[in-house]
Amino acid sequence: MGFAEGRGTYWRGRYKISTGRYGTVADDNGDTIRFRTKREAKQAADAEEAKVRSGGWKDPAAGQITFGEYASRWYAAQDLAASTMQNYRRHLEEHLLPEFEDRPLASIQRTDVDTWDKKERALYAVSSVKTWRGTLHLVLEDAVDEELITSNPATKRRGRGKRAGRSRDRGPEKVVTDPLGILLLAERASILSGRDDEFVGTVTKGYTGMRWGEIVGLETEFLRPAAVRVEWQLYELDSGEFERCPPKDDSYRTIDACPWLVRLWAGHIARTQPTPCPCHGKTYMFRGQGISRTGESGAKLVDVARRAGVSTGTVSNVLNRPDAVAEATRSRVREAIEVLGFTRGGGAVDQAAHWRRNGFATWLFTPAASGWYPKKAPQESRPVPVLAEPWPGVPARGRGAQARADVCWVPIAKGLTPHGLRHTHKTRMEGFRTPPKLMDERMGHIDGSVQARYSHITRQMREDLMAHLTAEWEAALDARLAMCLTSPVPVLNALLKERLARR
Repeated sequence: MGFAEGRGTYWRGRYKISTGRYGTVADDNGDTIRFRTKREAKQAADAEEAKVRSGGWKDPAAGQITFGEYASRWYAAQDLAASTMQNYRRHLEEHLLPEFEDRPLASIQRTDVDTWDKKERALYAVSSVKTWRGTLHLVLEDAVDEELITSNPATKRRGRGKRAGRSRDRGPEKVVTDPLGILLLAERASILSGRDDEFVGTVTKGYTGMRWGEIVGLETEFLRPAAVRVEWQLYELDSGEFERCPPKDDSYRTIDACPWLVRLWAGHIARTQPTPCPCHGKTYMFRGQGISRTGESGAKLVDVARRAGVSTGTVSNVLNRPDAVAEATRSRVREAIEVLGFTRGGGAVDQAAHWRRNGFATWLFTPAASGWYPKKAPQESRPVPVLAEPWPGVPARGRGAQARADVCWVPIAKGLTPHGLRHTHKTRMEGFRTPPKLMDERMGHIDGSVQARYSHITRQMREDLMAHLTAEWEAALDARLAMCLTSPVPVLNALLKERLARR
């Protein structure tokens, strides 16, 4: 059994852990407990030795490993998809390590996590903070499993606080649009880019519900006479590289396509004559936007991130919010900036093989949907200035664009995002009363319920859905013809002429 050991002014408890190895009774922080009497020390030592014999003992010194050290070890042990690894790294570097890096695991209390949570919510969206806290919970839960700490301080206790407060954390409802909105949005995006890719891509997303990565990674070999096969996606990493990986949740599927959409794809391929990209050697349906608009010349943000071994978000924080980044990380990033000669404010001229999510959303999709360019330092958000002719207007560019413009675009669907078109497609199918089984197949969702197991998709169901989608497309063309008989977008102009001739 355990024994008491006198240390002059106090007693400490000692207990046997294994042959030749003894421990000292300590608190949760690993500090030796000083007992006033020999009896108290002996009782505490006996209790600890009983835990050792029963298998319930945990080494109090184990929790003294710092969060930063354990998080690095934890991250290195993960074997997940590149996108997931990238997200975990971003969460750790940008939000968790600045707060907890030098803290011993055992010293992190629930109140510390709640204080950090409250501070982050004052700066970021609630949904983002929930995601970061989820990553913290995941890391600390593994520390519990490894018996480094006894409980997880990131666990959120239920039933605390005002019940009415729960609804305040809900984000706004996703914005959707209608078939005419899809058509007008595709036209504007194509006008902004000066080519047809954005028109065909936007229409494809609105009428198939494909995910962004699946659209970007759509290879020409997976187009079928009456469908498109989803086999791959291209995921954009913080490094700027595109990873060719399976679709989300392995949602391989064949999506039925209307005859008019198949003809649209065929015509686009015939016009653009796509060639294999330099990064994967695959021939993709859609090309990148051309000149990137990141705002740096020479060395780019991604080059600094690669040299410093951090994410591009961390580099951005060092440039814009240095206090949010740990000093060691700031030093590495600043050293990389100096070595590479990185400067801000130039104009990059590298040709992009694929759409960039941020570039597409910032410079094409958002202005097309809302009629406004978003805020992008050093410029504030501003309306898209357009020349009135030809209708629906051509953006005025260059110096004095605002003065030369005749009008500005009105919003089509303010707040709509590229992912919102996926919501739009699902909403339209709900309006058609499409069977849930068929909707799940198109969206790449899995319903494990008994009802879904006993439901089956028939040819008539598929034909009905194609008929509904075709009717909405034709109605959208008719509505667009009522506004103006022509379009500055060549592919749409040809569609309008064809539709007009059939009347």
